[in-house]
Amino acid sequence: MSIEVKVPQLPESVTDATLVAWHKKPGEAVARDENLVDLETDKVVLEVPAPSAGVIKELKVENGATVVSGQVLAILEAGEGAVAAAKPAAASQPAKAAAEPKAAAAGAAGGKLAPAAKRMVEENKLDAAQIAGSGRDGRISKGDVIQHLAGKEGGAAPKTAAKPAPAVQLPPMGGSRNEQRVPMTRLRARIAERLIQAQSTAAMLTTFNEVDLTEVNAIRARYKEKFEKANGVRLGFSSFFIKAAIEALRKFPAVNASIDGNDIVYHEFYDIGVAVSTDRGLMVPVLRNAENMSFAEIEAAVGAYATKAREGTITLEELTGGTFTVTNGGVFGSLMSTPILNPPQVAILGMHKVQERPMVVNGEIKVRPMMYLALTYDHRIVDGRESVQFLVAIKEALEDPARLLLQL
Repeated sequence: MSIEVKVPQLPESVTDATLVAWHKKPGEAVARDENLVDLETDKVVLEVPAPSAGVIKELKVENGATVVSGQVLAILEAGEGAVAAAKPAAASQPAKAAAEPKAAAAGAAGGKLAPAAKRMVEENKLDAAQIAGSGRDGRISKGDVIQHLAGKEGGAAPKTAAKPAPAVQLPPMGGSRNEQRVPMTRLRARIAERLIQAQSTAAMLTTFNEVDLTEVNAIRARYKEKFEKANGVRLGFSSFFIKAAIEALRKFPAVNASIDGNDIVYHEFYDIGVAVSTDRGLMVPVLRNAENMSFAEIEAAVGAYATKAREGTITLEELTGGTFTVTNGGVFGSLMSTPILNPPQVAILGMHKVQERPMVVNGEIKVRPMMYLALTYDHRIVDGRESVQFLVAIKEALEDPARLLLQL
């Protein structure tokens, strides 16, 4: 029995997708629910599973094509009989199998390839088994593929006997001048579009402050072992900053608002977006109703979303919405930056590296763990006074964490 493999129903906000890579070829057997093809939308990579065990009869769409909901991608000959018939046919073509190490390598390492890395491996006809993965359990990232390509193209030259150089000889001009031209992914193009949109439509300003994290560090040091033992997750900075941001948003509701045409929408809930850097670009998964979450629930959710985003398994629904965003450039060593708004939100909080600095405390100079905070806001609905007071509220909550418990 022949079955049509179709593009799944895409969310309302997504009109089409790009077919990134097929994982099966005509004549190959597949198991039920085995991933057949990757589709890339503006935000996520979708996997299309096999609806039944069988053999791929025909591929209707090529890599790189644009597809829409319900479009037929392939024809699958379903049934165990089809699978059994496919096995001797595959065995009778050893020469063909030997001529295609790329397909074998992709099958062996496909589970360890990030979506962006998988695309580069197939575009450059690489053997994935020869690429060293730097991720968890040997997972291969886009950066690993780029490093592998650079090693192939710019290998070390053989050593030769040294010769005296003429007195007037000039040093050689530069080294390797290799270049790579890689198409921008849909996600990267969408990110670029949204950043330009934010800069061209919002009246963005950034205000700064600094926070002394002495008390937060003391709490984390005092309770980290008990917290991890009780909750199965580490006590990090994320939960403190998200809790502090929520309390500040309660005091200044305009910072938690959004713009819809000529209307200001004041949200009476707190869906906090947490920016996550991935090989494919920046993603912002959303903690729904974060005001109802405990410290442990926030830490667990942030960790789970970060893992899913980097592995390419996060869903579009988990990236949709949000009333306020928190981003942490400090994990990369950034001391200060000006984050860009995530429309239609009107504010974003930037965290940075914790740096020990001499500070005057009660007339004495003491070394304190300090962090610069940045709040970028849309001046159309958030005034300078509100933005400054918002950051002060976060500063006060973190320097005296008891405020978070008492909601002061």
